[in-house]
Amino acid sequence: MLKSRIAAGAKAMGIAINDGQLQQFERYQQMLSDANRTMNLTRVPLDDVREVADFHYLDSIAPLGVAGYDWMGAQSLLDVGSGAGLPGIPLAIMLPGTHTVLLDSLQKRVKFLSDVIEALHLNAEAIHLRAEDAAHLPDYREQFDLVTARAVAGLPQLLELTLPFVRVGGYLVSYKGPSLDEELPSAQHALRHLGGGAEKVLPVTLPDRDWDHRLLIVQKRRPTPKPYPRKPAEITKKPL
Repeated sequence: MLKSRIAAGAKAMGIAINDGQLQQFERYQQMLSDANRTMNLTRVPLDDVREVADFHYLDSIAPLGVAGYDWMGAQSLLDVGSGAGLPGIPLAIMLPGTHTVLLDSLQKRVKFLSDVIEALHLNAEAIHLRAEDAAHLPDYREQFDLVTARAVAGLPQLLELTLPFVRVGGYLVSYKGPSLDEELPSAQHALRHLGGGAEKVLPVTLPDRDWDHRLLIVQKRRPTPKPYPRKPAEITKKPL
């Protein structure tokens, strides 16, 4: 059963979760399953409760189990390239006091996310914009306490797409796998140039799983120079 799997996993990870939140996860799962028949939102088999609970939901909320960071105190969160709403929707469920913005470049995904937000009564909104454009708008540039990204791009490109949204003193949380070992050394120039400070790489430990998942946590130390992010072609062809 989905709710019991999420509840047990969250407890093992040191994350408090209540019945109302578990019901929200169940409703989200139903909506995701329905929409996935026509929209291809995820390749994870949605009828496999263990796989969905672990890979989508517990993995998404993993930062909340990391010691030393008060994510509950975040006033604002932006999920870049939200797609099916991962990790943005699970984090919005778990952080009801945080206003969450889900950013995606595809209108039909944004419509799905807006429907989920309405059905779950979340403190959130879904925005149809490319990150390269949104990051230059005053309403979004350096306005967020916490910015998240999961399976969006290689690290140098990802930093350019995300750090401009983080306020000075705020944090970027990037969900990564073993490729981070290779990506991080080559991303040091981008990290410093875009205003990032010291970074931490933390393992994600999910109960009964041996997946090599990691969180890259970067604190923003300085404003990002105004030209960044650049146009998509420049970011791809000439990564920092």
